Amino acid sequence: MTTRTEDILARLIAFDTVSAKSNLALIDHVEDHLTQRGFRVKRIDDPDAPKAGLYAEIGPEGTGGVLLSAHTDVVPVEGQDWTRDPFALTQADGRLYGRGTTDMKGFVAAMLRAADAASHLALSEPLKLVLSYDEEVGCLGIARMLDRLTPLIGAPRLAIVGEPTDMRVAIGHKGKRSYRATLRGEAGHSAMAPNFVNALNVAADFVKALQDMQTNLARNGAQDAAFDVPYSTVHVGLLSGGRALNIVPDHAEMTFEIRHLAQDDPDKLEQQITDAATRVAMAYGPGAGIVVDRLWSYPGLDTPQDAPVVAEVQRLAGNGTTKVAFGTEAGFFDALGIPTVVCGPGSMSGQGHKADEYLLQSELQACDAMLDRLLHAMTN
Repeated sequence: MTTRTEDILARLIAFDTVSAKSNLALIDHVEDHLTQRGFRVKRIDDPDAPKAGLYAEIGPEGTGGVLLSAHTDVVPVEGQDWTRDPFALTQADGRLYGRGTTDMKGFVAAMLRAADAASHLALSEPLKLVLSYDEEVGCLGIARMLDRLTPLIGAPRLAIVGEPTDMRVAIGHKGKRSYRATLRGEAGHSAMAPNFVNALNVAADFVKALQDMQTNLARNGAQDAAFDVPYSTVHVGLLSGGRALNIVPDHAEMTFEIRHLAQDDPDKLEQQITDAATRVAMAYGPGAGIVVDRLWSYPGLDTPQDAPVVAEVQRLAGNGTTKVAFGTEAGFFDALGIPTVVCGPGSMSGQGHKADEYLLQSELQACDAMLDRLLHAMTN
């Protein structure tokens, strides 16, 4: 069983599906794998890029059933000190090395192995599979797929998103919104700098306003001790501006994000950001301006500890619950009313996004065992 899953994983790792590249060769391969096993398959093409997601199901047709979901893209390897070919699966000392082994082609391989097993069973409810793309760059693919995906999915009784959780059942993660702020000032000779509005000064004051917002969230905002950082966060990641030292900058740009707990309404946080931008710009007078644009977002996940889906997946995985720091696509399914958890092989903190990324063979075996228990339950 495990060797078969590893064979599937080796084929998946060989596809270079870094988010900046096409994933169509992998999708072709998976579509063929599932079609040959009797799955009803629907490809969901991206409207603008050479990429696609996939929906597939087997078993009785209907709105119920169980949904398994994963993304097909991986993060880049450039700039990392790999000691082996990142796109060739290698095994050593109980570890499977390759880009995406942990995040998250290990779970995709387990899904496809389970699909093979399901094709030989008389399922009492449908098994539904979703593969997405561009998850690593902000869950963009699933958001583009959703309008076409929703009527296909129906209403599964549970969904498992197989991101790496060390096979623990993750019931929550923060949501995220990212923004670009465009800051306007006035150009002029630096010898007369006080006579003009410096866009970088405007930016600095806006950064300070966001820092004050962060301080307030840490002191007075919602708290969830299950997270390493137990409150919503505001983070500025990029700032640029200016053309030359002797020119007062009239333009600057900054990119920032919020990662919010379920208890904090992201719309209200966004309004605080907009209000701060207005205050900062007004303090400089008509020569200044700040325009804030939302780039992309994904919802958080907050599945109740006592939800039936949690108890069921705990039984299947044989593990307890957790909450994870990273974002997933689980919130999209949860927002459709599908009881959703995150559970998959690998450790994001230990192996994800790193050089010589690896997955423990024992965790892949544990994932296979979880999905075997699931299929057994779906035949009764």
